[in-house]
Amino acid sequence: MATTNNPRDLALPVADSSLSSPSAPTESARSRTRVRAFLRLVAIEHSVFALPFAFLSALAAMQVNGGRVRWLDLLLITVAMVGARTFAMAANRILDRRIDARNPRTAGRELVTGAVSVRTAWTGAAVALVVFLVAAALLNPLCLVLAPLAVVPLVVYPYAKRFTNWPHAILGIAQAVGPVGAWLAVTGTLAGSGPAWLLGAAVGLWIGGFDLIYACQDSEIDREIGVHSVPARYGRRFALHASTVAHVVTFALFIWFGALIGLGWLWWIGLALTAVAFGYQHLVVTPTDLSKVNRAFFTANGFVGIALFVFALLDLVIRLGLRP
Repeated sequence: MATTNNPRDLALPVADSSLSSPSAPTESARSRTRVRAFLRLVAIEHSVFALPFAFLSALAAMQVNGGRVRWLDLLLITVAMVGARTFAMAANRILDRRIDARNPRTAGRELVTGAVSVRTAWTGAAVALVVFLVAAALLNPLCLVLAPLAVVPLVVYPYAKRFTNWPHAILGIAQAVGPVGAWLAVTGTLAGSGPAWLLGAAVGLWIGGFDLIYACQDSEIDREIGVHSVPARYGRRFALHASTVAHVVTFALFIWFGALIGLGWLWWIGLALTAVAFGYQHLVVTPTDLSKVNRAFFTANGFVGIALFVFALLDLVIRLGLRP
């Protein structure tokens, strides 16, 4: 692993026990500041993109296997998802910090400015990975066995932009793991997990598709510094067309998933709202106008996850009789 000479990346000083007690609140405040900075580093609020589909997959599996909500499983799935995502984001920021420093859009990130040290980021990543593995072990043996495989795309993704023009596909694979893992967390077996694989593929294409849109804003600087991406290699217009195709297939897979589970008219309302959100983000972002990329990325896609989950939950409870 690359090393750094940044003084901020050196080990934090150990508190001297001889100091008077009034210094304790200051050290506590520093710790809280480091934690807040680390949470900004990993963009913890972006969990809204992945968690709703993990919950949807888990609740669908519960409906198929007994029709009752298993709250402990949901809690452990949440812990596992947040742990895995936090590890992935921290590792990505660490491995990309020198690239981020050369890109004006990302030069203000915490590892570049020194708001978070590399040591702190690695510590946070290690803790998050342990949390993920422990949660997987508490769920069932299959989840524990497969957990290392789930970590692989999380580690490969930061390197992907160094050797392939399609790092967005690696990101999609990493995101597809969530719904599949949530289903297996409930059932403990691969048998009958077809709906989860469909939902996982849909989520992977969905996130990979909007990552194509998001990457358009860095296409020029990526070419200059040698970072690989679809927009950098093939141009923004091609990337936006590829994103449209990915989202059309995503929508078809959402329909297929709902049909397999037996979801009805409430699910279709959620799908209709999703179609509007998809259409919106593809209308407001064009090859010559990227000013609304963040609106498409955060607002529209955050809405998709929440809307589909809420209407699927209503359908599972009202129509299919899922019980708490």
